[in-house]
Amino acid sequence: MANILAIVGRPNVGKSTLFNRLIEKKQAIMDNEPGVTRDRHYGQCEWNGKIFTVIDTGGYVEGSDDIFEEAIRNQVKEALKEATVLAFMVDCEVGLHPMDQDFANILREVGKPIYIVANKADTPTRELNASEFYALGLDADILALSSTSGSGTGEFLDAIVPHFSDEEEEKEEESLPKIAIIGRPNVGKSSFVNALLGEERTIVTNIAGTTRDAINARYNRFGKDFLLTDTAGIRKKSKVHEDIEFYSVLRSIQAIQDSDVSVVMLDATQGLEAQDMNIIGLSHKYKKGTIIMVNKWDLIEKDTKTANEFKKTIEEKLGPLSYIPVIFVSVLNKQRIFQAIELALKVYESKTTKISTSKLNDILLKEIEHYPPPAVRGQYIKIKYITQLPTHGVTFAFFCNFPQYIKEAYERFLINKIREHFGFEGVPLTVVFRKK
Repeated sequence: MANILAIVGRPNVGKSTLFNRLIEKKQAIMDNEPGVTRDRHYGQCEWNGKIFTVIDTGGYVEGSDDIFEEAIRNQVKEALKEATVLAFMVDCEVGLHPMDQDFANILREVGKPIYIVANKADTPTRELNASEFYALGLDADILALSSTSGSGTGEFLDAIVPHFSDEEEEKEEESLPKIAIIGRPNVGKSSFVNALLGEERTIVTNIAGTTRDAINARYNRFGKDFLLTDTAGIRKKSKVHEDIEFYSVLRSIQAIQDSDVSVVMLDATQGLEAQDMNIIGLSHKYKKGTIIMVNKWDLIEKDTKTANEFKKTIEEKLGPLSYIPVIFVSVLNKQRIFQAIELALKVYESKTTKISTSKLNDILLKEIEHYPPPAVRGQYIKIKYITQLPTHGVTFAFFCNFPQYIKEAYERFLINKIREHFGFEGVPLTVVFRKK
């Protein structure tokens, strides 16, 4: 990513509001509570024919012993390293703040183009107040705007885009495979993403609810580019009390909807619980490829049969969802984490596989001949041909004379035969019956 704008500054100056406006999505959670944004969020913006990446960061606070504040500071420093241009956001309503001066001292050493973005300039008086930020002593232009109303954002974008190259990303993010890491709080989702990337891309603590937003990261492995999405832990509705957590869960569900494959992470010490089943059900409902990754396998006392027995227990609980593959990992020890990603990519390939109509008919019609649908009310059901439909999920259409008489049990039989001959491990299959 050559063209990167990082939005930085102290807490509650409006960074996430500007981020959402630039990418034209309500991606980052906004709240009046300081410290809502904790990780680095990435999004895309286009202006005057140039596409660039926008990074939203948490509010930078010096001298705090709070575990989150320290982690946020590290995230901000990483964003400063990545960025091409820096938008140092300040607040016209509050005016010059001591924390602004502290952060300005850090920016002096960065050596990158800096623009002081004087936010909340919603009135002429506030706009005039922007001049007091010259006292920061930075070699930077001051641009007054309102991230809430959008006034001044055009002038801001006009100022920064000359710093960006004309080279576009070889692959637009929209076209990349998307893998969402989902699960209950504290099962190790963020640690898994960080272990894969080899950096502290997301903040990790033992406190449930540390990750609040869905965090995207571009990743290359096995010769393929794809997007990893770290999500907030999904708890039962009855246990969600804070507004922020409510929106975090919504972002996680949205991440599932936007993904191609869901990696559902379990805690080996707790096994497959009811909430895990709910999460797996969400992935199935939205017709996403799915794998189950059992983390913290290093904490389990094992013998040669433990893995098979654990897997069998999971499959029994899954019932009709037992098509989902299971892999045992230890994120802490980096045991089988890359095999997990390899498995997720195989599921993606299966999900995007198209079986030719001729091949489907050659194989499945023989199976149907050996075991035809049972007659209903003296009517014999004749399946004449099969084809795969060009739908978002993997769907097969069976054309026959009496589609309304085919029972659910026979539908399961056909799905099992499709899996037997063509694989589709981890992929939900749909069959429909049409009149012919």
